[in-house]
Amino acid sequence: MPDVLSAPLVVEFPFTRSLGPVQSAFLTGLRERTVLGVRTDDGTVLVPPVEYDPVTANELGDLVEVAATGTVTTWAWNPSPRRDQPLDTPFAWVLVRLDGAGTALLHVLDAPGPDAVRTGMRVRIRWAATRTGAITDIACFEPYDGEPGPTEPAPHSGEFTDPVTGIVAPARLDYVHTPGRAQSAYIKALEERRTVGERCPACRKVYVPPRGACPTCGVATAEQVEVGPRGTVTTFCIVNIKAKNLDIEVPYVYAHIALDGADLALHGRIAGIPYDQVRMGLRVEPVWSEGARHVDHYRPTGEPDADYDTYKELV
Repeated sequence: MPDVLSAPLVVEFPFTRSLGPVQSAFLTGLRERTVLGVRTDDGTVLVPPVEYDPVTANELGDLVEVAATGTVTTWAWNPSPRRDQPLDTPFAWVLVRLDGAGTALLHVLDAPGPDAVRTGMRVRIRWAATRTGAITDIACFEPYDGEPGPTEPAPHSGEFTDPVTGIVAPARLDYVHTPGRAQSAYIKALEERRTVGERCPACRKVYVPPRGACPTCGVATAEQVEVGPRGTVTTFCIVNIKAKNLDIEVPYVYAHIALDGADLALHGRIAGIPYDQVRMGLRVEPVWSEGARHVDHYRPTGEPDADYDTYKELV
């Protein structure tokens, strides 16, 4: 029985978005310790505010200010906080309907334990010491036994000095990946600087990377076939945005490459040629980094371009 491969895998990227007038006012308001909602056509105050009425789909813009105090409508205890969560000690996830609001806001409650949390308990906002115009400007909620805030929200223009017009939201997924038999063989072959696929016993197509089953016929595959190392660019894109933690200068080219003998194109970076000279049909070969277990990039072989008919089924 071969060793089972297993490795941590992280998928991470920053998501950048611009803000419309409603979201801009809401986040800028948090920076100024002001919570804004928006009034819908039927008079409901939505917190957080949205730009369109969820019932009528009409555009919304009637901003109002609600209180920093509220009531827990439901909750769940988190005994083991994870990386980048709002608090590093056990806390409760809570939905809080702020005084003057008609909907609840999701955030966290700093409490000593689950016995200290209940539906209907009164809470208030604990503001972050440093605020930048993000939902994290609310550090958390905390228990509160003082006077309730006004139930009738006050009109607000939504205008602030130096408004927040865009945000960057980091997205990250951490998990452990355990490849199956076919992918394990593929990965181990890469350690030897070989590329191995599997042939379908029915349609006879060779798939790289192998999946253990033919995606067309749905039958299991087992026959290993070594392909490449050279291949043909079938299609490509020019990347102009530099990725975080990726030491590659832009612009650069990422392409689908049909390795010789394969019936499925894999992807890889093209280098060794100006980005504006990369083209469909370009013949390329792999370049391995010293000590690496995968191809760093592909470069032109100097061969004549492949005829379109030889790779058109893989575009």
